[in-house]
Amino acid sequence: MLGYVVSKVGRFIENEMMRNIIGQSHSSFDLSKIMDGGKIFLANLSKGLTGEVNSSLLGLILVSKMQMAAMKRARISEEERKDFYLYVDEFQNFTTDSISTILSEARKYKLNLIMAHQYIPQLTDQIKNAVFGNVGTIAAFRIGAEDAEFLEKQFEPGFSRFDLVNLDNFTLIIKMMINNKTSTPFKIEVIKPTKGRPEIVEAIKKISKLKYSKTKVIVEKEIRERSFI
Repeated sequence: MLGYVVSKVGRFIENEMMRNIIGQSHSSFDLSKIMDGGKIFLANLSKGLTGEVNSSLLGLILVSKMQMAAMKRARISEEERKDFYLYVDEFQNFTTDSISTILSEARKYKLNLIMAHQYIPQLTDQIKNAVFGNVGTIAAFRIGAEDAEFLEKQFEPGFSRFDLVNLDNFTLIIKMMINNKTSTPFKIEVIKPTKGRPEIVEAIKKISKLKYSKTKVIVEKEIRERSFI
């Protein structure tokens, strides 16, 4: 009984959170300005914080908004378009068939996609074909046997599936597109990541909230007022 009550309370909190997010009449940030101004936009869509359904819904909305913002760049000359990098972790949760459109068309609008997930079978055939059909440079760190069997044909005859499953840490095999020509695959060792400055994270969060967010009380008041119009 207690588990049922906790579950019901959890769903109520998740639904209330979604109402407060998508129920606002105006967004406090403009993705086009973020993209063109070289700003950084971070969205924490952890399933543990938002719920699985809400996480996928918000991710789909944000990816679509990014696509729309990129397409708006048709109004400015190609020389004035700044590169914008969209990182999507566990991207199989946030994709629809339109991802093939983004992969094939967003490049000319300087929207660069970095999409991460665990293994290839997570993707549908249509999305998998769109990914591998539109990338010029392919790199692989150590991967599992099933993925190695699929990717082996990308790096043969220089490297086999055995090489792909036995790579050392921070080592990868890469095949690059250079001047519209595909290079011979080769192995490289990447620079190890630095720790960064975690002590400034909380300060950045507070500044961002002050600039772009509203208090929950104000948001709920505005939604109630519109509901009775």
